[in-house]
Amino acid sequence: MNKMTEVKDDFWEWQTEAAMYHQKWLKANTEVAKQRFNQTGGVHVYQLMHGCEWDDETNEVNGYRQYGYDGEDFLVLDMKAMTYVAPKPQAVFTKNQLNSDKARLEYQKYYLTHECVDWLRTFVNYGKSSLMRTDLPTVSLLQMSPSSRITCHATGFYPNRAVMFWRKDGEELQEDVDHGEILPNPDGSFQMSADLELPSGDWEKYDCVFQLAGVKEDIITRLEKREIKTNHVDHTNTIIGNVSGVLVVLALIIAGGGYLIRKRRTAKRPPSPVSDSGVEQSMLPNPSS
Repeated sequence: MNKMTEVKDDFWEWQTEAAMYHQKWLKANTEVAKQRFNQTGGVHVYQLMHGCEWDDETNEVNGYRQYGYDGEDFLVLDMKAMTYVAPKPQAVFTKNQLNSDKARLEYQKYYLTHECVDWLRTFVNYGKSSLMRTDLPTVSLLQMSPSSRITCHATGFYPNRAVMFWRKDGEELQEDVDHGEILPNPDGSFQMSADLELPSGDWEKYDCVFQLAGVKEDIITRLEKREIKTNHVDHTNTIIGNVSGVLVVLALIIAGGGYLIRKRRTAKRPPSPVSDSGVEQSMLPNPSS
């Protein structure tokens, strides 16, 4: 947004003036709406929401403009007919006023389909580093236990416009699949998952498909047992390992005991005569020390 001053030097002053104008305008309209609803006091909210949409692939544009009062629709602009619609009977008088001002309607149409879209293109161009950013995820197959569901989990992707589903023989599965929500990660990326009921057989026919907006190629992960990550512990192997460990320790204790017995027996024997040279002599204490 700091780059906007490159397009319009007084951008921030311009926006501030527009906000101050709308504040006064909305305040005045709140008083009018209170009269239409026969209200004299209390806190009330009058809202205006307008903007435009632009499809950068088809170049299709669309605009919207609508008013709300106390959380409900009050007036809505029908862009195709270019006339206002009144969801509330209290808004009929204002609707007729706005629809009779043809010059105003033409300006609003031009603004929503041209001027607004030009600004939108500018914002998108300046914000490409974040708005057009695409990060591919790491996809993993997870399973709690051999009998539990198999989870296809994708994490680290951006933006959050993504789809994930399971297939069998290339056809998307509508049953036996539980789709999780897209959740945020602490680093600003996103994660999602899809659970599959444990197949009875033919695992090679299943795969998980991840699709990210703005990326043409899908990420396909085939269901293979050796690729599944799990925190399940095989207690049979653990017991065998523990027993083997005990036997090894016991063997070491027995061997160590035999060594101690042999050492004690050896200690009871008379010392061997010390030679005049060699290791034994070098280990004798120095008489002068």
